[in-house]
Amino acid sequence: MAEKVQIEVCVDSVASAMAAQQGGATRIELCSDLIEGGITPSAGLIGVVRARVSIGLQIIIRPRGGDFCYTDEEVEVMRRDIVVAKNLGADGVVLGILNAGGHIDVPGTRQLVELARPLNVTFHRAFDMAADLVQSLEDVCATGADRLLTSGGEQKCLQGAETIARLANLARGRIAIMAGGGIGHHDAAAIIERTGVREIHVGLSTPVPSPMRYRNPRLSMGKVQGREYERVQVLEESVRSLHSAILLSKS
Repeated sequence: MAEKVQIEVCVDSVASAMAAQQGGATRIELCSDLIEGGITPSAGLIGVVRARVSIGLQIIIRPRGGDFCYTDEEVEVMRRDIVVAKNLGADGVVLGILNAGGHIDVPGTRQLVELARPLNVTFHRAFDMAADLVQSLEDVCATGADRLLTSGGEQKCLQGAETIARLANLARGRIAIMAGGGIGHHDAAAIIERTGVREIHVGLSTPVPSPMRYRNPRLSMGKVQGREYERVQVLEESVRSLHSAILLSKS
């Protein structure tokens, strides 16, 4: 593993973004609502994060949770959000569209990729929900995307390592393959070794206590009682531990 491994950390707050940078991340993927798997963050969040971090800033362009088959109106939302991300200084965007049959929507995705230029574009794990991963790799390449994020179609990368390695081999340098899904400091080096990838995407979120001393036991603002007093955050030491584990595996 002589080539440097790029570490992308998925974050949903300014504090997590800053911690990722301080811990040694190469870049961050900025999202909101990670409970839904991540949707497009607000312009305010993008702007403040861009002002606080100098590493690569990737913005997820996803108008809602759920599946990745979008209406024309939702695609228009994505187009406008790409323009916002560009204007606020993002380095790249993260997106993906499937059709109802579970195949990559090549024309629709290509239009978004072209709109995003000169930013780099990652096709996200909508890929892992596709019906045929090998054909979908060819389709993603046809969209013009620069990078593909995948767990090999499994819940976690360790389970999909063989498939990720096969995809990386089939890509033949046409597109970067980034492994992502359930990677931690305990298995990052093994996944890199088994797949041959040089980019990984990690969450590393840790529950942190709420500063609220008063808590109303009768009222909930969400679907789950008490969720207002639960949140997670990326910690600098978590990113640093993963970075160290990868470096140690090279020595």
